Amino acid sequence: MRETESLRSAVNVATGSPDARLLALLRAGDESGLRELADAYEAKIYQLAFRYLRNREDAEEVTQDVLYKVYRKVEAFRGESALSSWIYRITFNAAMSRLRTAPLQRTRTDEESSRWRDESPPQPLAEVADWSNMADEGLYRRQLRRRLLKAVLALPAIYRAPVVLRDIQGLTTEEASARLRVKDQTLKSRLHRGRVILRKQLIDFAGGLTLHHAAA
Repeated sequence: MRETESLRSAVNVATGSPDARLLALLRAGDESGLRELADAYEAKIYQLAFRYLRNREDAEEVTQDVLYKVYRKVEAFRGESALSSWIYRITFNAAMSRLRTAPLQRTRTDEESSRWRDESPPQPLAEVADWSNMADEGLYRRQLRRRLLKAVLALPAIYRAPVVLRDIQGLTTEEASARLRVKDQTLKSRLHRGRVILRKQLIDFAGGLTLHHAAA
């Protein structure tokens, strides 16, 4: 099995397969891999998800979930099929899971919206001090992760790379700066700027929840 996988990988690289290059970037933890993954597959993943879900919001959320999972779990790809087939299988599974849970989530959201409308006076979102006490904390965190990933992909490359390396891959400042071949202080400055941009984009959704300020 390993010999077959190695042979297939060697053939793909030798023939200049786009997926082979993408796979190499992902497995190497290259910060550009996430952007290239989105460029190559985001539209296709969305189209497939929408075919099953028939709902734009659900399809968008599944798309972000799949991109994140592929990026984080690429080592699970064993090369027994094409990379695209593996990604589409993940998409199908995510869409089926969404089909099972989406009606319940929408019902809870509608009930919550009605409850808030009926309150007098309504409680401002800014006064919610502890999001961890929310009944739908898990759903909230998944939605926040999707919004965050989408915002990260939209960052200028100079800021996206530090954010991906430090906040998604979990590299230390020293490791990330070495990967990017910049000074530690330069890395910290770009990371801070990237986080500020993300925070501004997420502020409405998060109700004032901020990203962590670790600068180690």
